[in-house]
Amino acid sequence: MISFQERAKLGMEKLSRQSPATLENAKKQVQLLKEQSNSNNKKGRN
Repeated sequence: MISFQERAKLGMEKLSRQSPATLENAKKQVQLLKEQSNSNNKKGRN
């Protein structure tokens, strides 16, 4: 079993390897999720 401290340390190491998020990338991701959500909703209504 992994302790909370070990899990937190591993999580911080993974985050440190990620490239920083930009506002532009975040907006693109939100737009993509909205488009996918809308298409899924339309499929369910038929």
